[in-house]
Amino acid sequence: MRGLLVTGAVLLSLAGLVGARPPAVALPLRMADTGGGSQLITAEAAGSGSTTGTVTWWSLRAGRWVAAGSVPARFGANGLAEGASRKQGTHTTPTGLYDLPYAFGVEAARPGTRYPYRRVNDRSWWCQDNAARAYNRWVEPRPADCRAAEAEHLITYPAQYARALVVGYNYHRPVRGRGAGIFLHVNGRGATAGCVSVPAAAMDRILAWADPARRPHLAIGTRSGPTAIIRY
Repeated sequence: MRGLLVTGAVLLSLAGLVGARPPAVALPLRMADTGGGSQLITAEAAGSGSTTGTVTWWSLRAGRWVAAGSVPARFGANGLAEGASRKQGTHTTPTGLYDLPYAFGVEAARPGTRYPYRRVNDRSWWCQDNAARAYNRWVEPRPADCRAAEAEHLITYPAQYARALVVGYNYHRPVRGRGAGIFLHVNGRGATAGCVSVPAAAMDRILAWADPARRPHLAIGTRSGPTAIIRY
């Protein structure tokens, strides 16, 4: 798990940049930062109020970013919000560029998965209690200072968390009240509470493709307008 997290909103402009490169140029080449690795996942919405968009995963080959797959995606029920100023409980997906510390799931990792993978059991919780020492962390079992009402019992979401990736939003140096438990996971019935979700088959494809040695990151943003890049 890397100690440095690159966060904040990233430049995800497809059409709104005057004098920008032609539209045929791959999206990662038009971003302010891609995290320095050779794999990248982009989660792109039309605007900050959108609850749907597209997730695309890219590989850097001989200096060129090549799309390895692309699928419809879902965002927070209240759209997207800049990661540096987002508030917990707003049901918004934080924009920014984030690392992906590890994978987890109610189901077992598929053969060939290279990412560190943590299996969910009935003692697995994600603590979102701002008063808890383990804020924005997997806990097992749930400690006394992390109230059940302020935590997610991961096993109770067998569809969404069948397999997932932890998103490094507010993770390495958590700021209380900014939000916890942001994942790339399998679709539920509709918009998310702030995560990014994709169809189950796509989640499996992403985990089969993702290689921690290639330092993949997740960039979340909209089709137009730059926002600040913040380093935590």
